[in-house]
Amino acid sequence: MENPKAIIVESVNRNTLSKQVLERIVELLSSGQLKPGDKLPTEMKLMEELGVSRPVLREALSSLETLGIINRKTREGTFFSSKISSHPFSVMLALASDNLKAIVEARMALELGLVTLAAEKIDAENLDKLKETIEVIENSKDNNYSQADEEFHRIIALSADNPVVEGMIDSLIITHKKIDSEIKVRQRELTIEHHKAIYQALVNRDPMEAFQKMYQHLEYVRKKVLSYHGQEE
Repeated sequence: MENPKAIIVESVNRNTLSKQVLERIVELLSSGQLKPGDKLPTEMKLMEELGVSRPVLREALSSLETLGIINRKTREGTFFSSKISSHPFSVMLALASDNLKAIVEARMALELGLVTLAAEKIDAENLDKLKETIEVIENSKDNNYSQADEEFHRIIALSADNPVVEGMIDSLIITHKKIDSEIKVRQRELTIEHHKAIYQALVNRDPMEAFQKMYQHLEYVRKKVLSYHGQEE
């Protein structure tokens, strides 16, 4: 059995430890020391190399797993996802995980492009599915409609039907989850209004209208979320 090759990992400072650990692990990829599909050093080895506790390390690993950068397998260990090379956007999300403004803007950049393509390509089945998500939101209780909201945006992204950007869709949903987790007060009626306007633009097969209605929706979300953190434009 081959001995594992030596891994060189820079130690971290005590400020924002989890974020620094996350960055150091991602650097194993960017530096070429490890590649997609490779196994990471053991938790004990990483703790030793980074000089951090197990809770700090596991917090960073959990974030990386949520972003789809690593896979943790029981009794086998932790591996970099083999899909990283085709989903590089998730790595950038990991490095910007504490930059809410950048994440919101990344979501806008992706969705505004995807919705214009969807306006040209979306089929009747997916239009029906979009309508169903709106109905779920309308009938939701206690403003608990996050899943239907997420599905609405996922359907639009998938309807762009482009294999080049397909690898970005999971990352798009991650940005949606992150932004959604920051929302403190939900305005269901406004969400329904925005979603219906986007839906109608897609029914009309009008890319410019779809762009405008999606921008109106996402700009509202951006201002609301950033206002919670004193980051208004």
